[in-house]
Amino acid sequence: MTFDYIIVGAGSAGCVLANRLSANPLNQVLLLEAGGKDRKFEIHVPAAYAKLHHSEVNWNFYTEPQPHVGNRRIYQPRGKALGGSSAVNCMAYIRGNREDYNDWEKEGNGGWGYDDLLPYFRKSEHNEQFNNEFHGQNGPLNVTHNRYVTPLARAFVAACGERGIPANDDFNGAGQDGAGLFQFTIKNARRHSTAAAFLKPVLHRRNLRVMTGAHTQRVVLDGTRVTGVEIARKPGGPVEFIAAKKDVILAAGSFQSPQLLLLSGIGPEAHLSEMKLPVRHELPGVGENLQDHLFVNMNVLCNQRITYNNAETPYNILKYLLFRQGPFAASPLEACAFVRTRSGLDRPDLQFHFAPVMGYDLHDYRSLPKTEGFTILPTLLKPKSRGWVRLRSTDPFAAPVIQPNYFSEREDLETLVRGFKLGRDILLSEAFAPYRSESRLNYPVEATTDEQIITHILATCECVYHPVGTCKMGVDEMAVVEPDGLRVRGLEGLRVADASILPTVISGNTNAPVIAIAEKAAALILEETAVVA
Repeated sequence: MTFDYIIVGAGSAGCVLANRLSANPLNQVLLLEAGGKDRKFEIHVPAAYAKLHHSEVNWNFYTEPQPHVGNRRIYQPRGKALGGSSAVNCMAYIRGNREDYNDWEKEGNGGWGYDDLLPYFRKSEHNEQFNNEFHGQNGPLNVTHNRYVTPLARAFVAACGERGIPANDDFNGAGQDGAGLFQFTIKNARRHSTAAAFLKPVLHRRNLRVMTGAHTQRVVLDGTRVTGVEIARKPGGPVEFIAAKKDVILAAGSFQSPQLLLLSGIGPEAHLSEMKLPVRHELPGVGENLQDHLFVNMNVLCNQRITYNNAETPYNILKYLLFRQGPFAASPLEACAFVRTRSGLDRPDLQFHFAPVMGYDLHDYRSLPKTEGFTILPTLLKPKSRGWVRLRSTDPFAAPVIQPNYFSEREDLETLVRGFKLGRDILLSEAFAPYRSESRLNYPVEATTDEQIITHILATCECVYHPVGTCKMGVDEMAVVEPDGLRVRGLEGLRVADASILPTVISGNTNAPVIAIAEKAAALILEETAVVA
């Protein structure tokens, strides 16, 4: 088989690329997905996303033991179905801070500043609430507020106001600072993943083919030219070569895009030699520069039956199935706040996620107690710590080595300590007084001193599954892709377009930026094709 473009990974970026590239009927496009179709019922129910962790539609990765976090292995969920991580995430639509993108441009990535990317955010978006210079209403991706909101979300915004944090109706508008309700990729009370928004409406195109259950093993090189990919359906199964006349585009995410490059002999010579792989093209930055957001869990008991801990009732299920109403129609991650915890910062250093649910391990719904409560998650936005992704073995089906190196930089921990203290003040505010059953935090264990707070952070912190940076865009020697067209440096016919190209993690949830990156990448590719033609 031969195609013009082969896209590896039908996730947040891959579905966008498949839609836009196949819009030209002259382009023969193949979209490869290792997982299956997005038929699992819980994928489409907004409130059910916690049930997608530790399931068959998730890669269920774990980090290596974290030396600065008590040698804990941190869960790293990644979507394994059409839609990728947009099919399993909490659906939050956050673009980040404009200065995040301006930093990329200052580092030599021309054309990737905020003003350059804003048109692509708007192009992809159909926003139900906003229609202005920051938002679009003609794009495939539906963006909206929850149609069901608990009174606790409003209390959170009011509580933030008591602590000097202003209300903000639109984090994706003129400014990011402040507290308000999340925007979500939800349409008609159903998850609007990139598969639902970008892929399914164009499956009828004769020049687009989608293959599920197709695990890409490696890209194939002829000198410095990538000629195609090898895929297999199962471990040890027959290997099939598929040719690409123009480009192979990796959109497999921050763990698996670098893994594929390494398996193909593209990466640091020392690591490839260690794995006894031939060095086809040396690129020292492949797999390096891993960054992620960490949060710490803070809980308070609630004196009313209004949280999600006991929402799974026959009445609420029926209400959702019949009328698309009630708690199941919404993402439980209702509100957030972006704050600066010290003077002199040019953007927020913490994001507070708020959820009306008591949870000790929010990655495992099975652990949720029946105790009513609500949770604030102070989240580190701009970590200084850097990690890496490497091969565990030469088996393409083996999970990669994921080493984020959390808290290797002490400043990251200090920022979360400040976040914990501010979170405590918010939870103990007057606005929450009608809902608190008591003033004790982190039920059943309370942390008050700095030492206790640090112990709590190290024992309970988790990632927000926003890994980025492992095939970074740039002009320095550690860059993997070029800013112009996201081509892999020194190679022809190979590009990367996903979260792995981010030089630095953005200040917020990463799904919206990845969609915008894919939009811009597709536009650049189509422009090149038009010039050549």
